Amino acid sequence: MAEETISSCCVSHPLRGELVVPGDKSISHRVAILGGLAAGSMRVRNYLCSADCLNTLRAMQQLGAVVGPVANAQSFSITGVAMRPRAPEKDIDCGNSGTGMRLLAGVLGALPFSSRLVGDESLSRRPMRRIITPLEQMGAHITPCGGKEGCAPLEITGGQLQPISYALPMASAQVKSAILLAGLFARGETRVLQPAVTRDHTERLLRYFGVPCAESADHLSVAVQGQACLQARDIDVPSDFSSAAFWMVAASIVPGSEVTLRGVGLNPTRTALLGVLRRMGARIEVANERGEGEPMGDITVRYTADLHGTDVLPDEVPNLIDEVPILCVAAACAQGDTTIRQASELRVKESDRISSVVHNLQAMGAVAREYEDGMQITGGAPLIGATLDSYTDHRIAMSFLVAGLRASGQTRLLRCTNIDTSYPGFEEHMHLLAR
Repeated sequence: MAEETISSCCVSHPLRGELVVPGDKSISHRVAILGGLAAGSMRVRNYLCSADCLNTLRAMQQLGAVVGPVANAQSFSITGVAMRPRAPEKDIDCGNSGTGMRLLAGVLGALPFSSRLVGDESLSRRPMRRIITPLEQMGAHITPCGGKEGCAPLEITGGQLQPISYALPMASAQVKSAILLAGLFARGETRVLQPAVTRDHTERLLRYFGVPCAESADHLSVAVQGQACLQARDIDVPSDFSSAAFWMVAASIVPGSEVTLRGVGLNPTRTALLGVLRRMGARIEVANERGEGEPMGDITVRYTADLHGTDVLPDEVPNLIDEVPILCVAAACAQGDTTIRQASELRVKESDRISSVVHNLQAMGAVAREYEDGMQITGGAPLIGATLDSYTDHRIAMSFLVAGLRASGQTRLLRCTNIDTSYPGFEEHMHLLAR
């Protein structure tokens, strides 16, 4: 992998302006898959044209979907296969995306042919047994062929699946979604029971595409009826809340800042960070709420001189798991302790994000303590610019480039080539707000 170094310096003036951050990564993956399976043609706007999401789009093309030219404006057409995908002629490359691989495995496990899912070095270390177990219970045959047990590449032989009722051992929207997607092809009802509410983009999109998706009142039980037929519909993808989170924290910690983020997704299963930051004293306003299927709105954040630490509640963790690295940067700039526990899922992301965050914060002079399932950060110590490793993890890289805006001196992040997997244009947006 080519090495790339990106630097940020403590800014002597506020961050100001408006941004439209790229389209939502989680929704883009799902739109590509469901649109590729649907009957008819549709137009997609504001799709996230990142490496990860483009890999998922190419995967659906390998299965027979027809994708129009992807313009710079991220607007293109998809003509789906009406639930009759063809066998791919070569391996399907998921790149760096665990979401893409896990969701595609749910689809491929239901299809009457063999296929193979591969990924980059980082993805090939991430656990796949969590999807293999329920999909094999439904009748799929999946062989993990990686050097690490239970990891990619995945060799899949699909066929007619049987519906199941499956209790998730962990709160995971990806595993839930893989089972529901497989359930679209099974005969009868497939039900997923989850220990905590997780992001519900798949359920919302299934309904948007005309497939009933039943949920219990507490949203802990979700079910689909098999032999479903998805109907293509034009869709606008909201801007990614996780990408907006970097600027929400940056505006909160850089003196004098005021940043407005337009059209950000406000799905309540994704926005736990809003509640945590507000509890820390952050000045955040949400306006102009709108949207069909997926809610969105405009978020304005102003500098807060007196941020204070907080305990992140266990039931908040699943719905801010991707925002934990940037939340920890806010915690380092706050007064007092911030504690995050029951977050061991962070250890199996693109990097071990517990270790990565704690190590980099300590290198910048912050007080941070690592636990097996989380961390504690004691804010208030001045941050000092340092040369840091991003561990080829896009969220670690972006989080500590934001930390560098508050630190004295220059902060250099190494191995940043993966930023484009989720946020192409991140550097340009940083320079735009800091000019």
